[in-house]
Amino acid sequence: MAQSRLPRLALPFVPTEKAAWLAAGFAPIALIVAALAPGAWLIAPALALTMVAMIAVDSFLAGSLKEWDVIAPEDTEIGVATALSIEASFLTGARSATHGALEFDPRMGAEGKAEIRLTSRVEDPGMEGSFIAEPVRRGTAKITRAWLRWSGPLGLGARQTRRDLQMTTRIWPNLSPVRSPTLQTFLRDAQTGLIARRIRGEGTQFEALSDYEPGMDRRRIDWKASARHTKLYARENESERNNQIVFAFDCGSAMCEPVDGMPRIDRAVTAALTCGYVALKGGDKVALFGFAERPQMMTPFATEARSFFRLQSAAAELDYASGEANYTLALATLTTKLQRRALIVLFSDFTDPTSAELMIESIGRLVKKHLVLFVTISDSELEELISQEPDDITTLARSVTADTLMRQRMLVLERLRQMGVDVIDAPWGAIGPRLIDSYFAIKNSEAIG
Repeated sequence: MAQSRLPRLALPFVPTEKAAWLAAGFAPIALIVAALAPGAWLIAPALALTMVAMIAVDSFLAGSLKEWDVIAPEDTEIGVATALSIEASFLTGARSATHGALEFDPRMGAEGKAEIRLTSRVEDPGMEGSFIAEPVRRGTAKITRAWLRWSGPLGLGARQTRRDLQMTTRIWPNLSPVRSPTLQTFLRDAQTGLIARRIRGEGTQFEALSDYEPGMDRRRIDWKASARHTKLYARENESERNNQIVFAFDCGSAMCEPVDGMPRIDRAVTAALTCGYVALKGGDKVALFGFAERPQMMTPFATEARSFFRLQSAAAELDYASGEANYTLALATLTTKLQRRALIVLFSDFTDPTSAELMIESIGRLVKKHLVLFVTISDSELEELISQEPDDITTLARSVTADTLMRQRMLVLERLRQMGVDVIDAPWGAIGPRLIDSYFAIKNSEAIG
């Protein structure tokens, strides 16, 4: 938790909003006096001086600031509620209200600013207030300025201080699905879970023979052993481990578009890290690969669960790009870095048939050597436009255009399936569970090794 202690640099006094409205109320009175009794014009400046004196006295009664602190976490996660707090203590005075304000990087959300009302603490005479920010992008967010204003008992005058800050908060990918009790329970009880043991029934490495029972897959029958013993026997294999899993992220403009308030790339990172954690627990190797107009980075393969933090750190460095992704260069580079057959989970999206065609060509070359799982987030905006009632010609035109784009999207995904690519097209909230299910299905089908 970062904390910045700020010095007492307060203005002598400033008028409050209440004082401004009161002054505005006196203006018509001054005009009436000037119109009806020009000789009594001294009343107007007298009222003005009285107002200034009241503001000054009220500011003086507000008291002196002893110290104040700005508190922010050093680390948080995208999409997670994050408290930014101000604490203050005063030497003397009576205050009707105390307010603070913060200026920070828009990555933290709320348009890069926050207004905080401070209230008295129960345990000590100090005051505190918090603002709940919700980070919208990964990276390092700076908190650059802070203000504190406290007004006197009449609410007419206030004192104010300001300070430039050098505070930073690192915004990491969201790992709440990894920490969820549901996933931890699943990993503890799953066949390829936390207990390191030899698992029979799947994989390619022979383990033992067992009596064939009705309901078993006939492909597991060992015909030679069955012929020797004149009885059906089934092969039991050891579960395949040490498979290479690569999560490849398209960081181009299409993936930086928001879906329900968060960029698609960040939704994808959360799903990939969740599945990657499961894969590491299952004994497989995991790496991350990011690309846009050119490859951004590729991590070494993590081989155990305690290396998961390295994957999280690398995912936090995936940059947001404004250009289109270069699939040809990126996937060719990825192919040269892999020495054996791997499962490549590609998170991407496409906006037009031309970019989709280039993507399909590049994936076609990749699928000759590797197993490819293509993951894309369903376009909820298109679905909403298609489902709208055609009340007018504009709505009808939007619906027709959206339906055309949706059909083109379905055609691209169907072409990928015909090439032998597994496809996940689901809402962002479902891609994590769907991805884990697909990973286990591919792993147990012996398709990677």
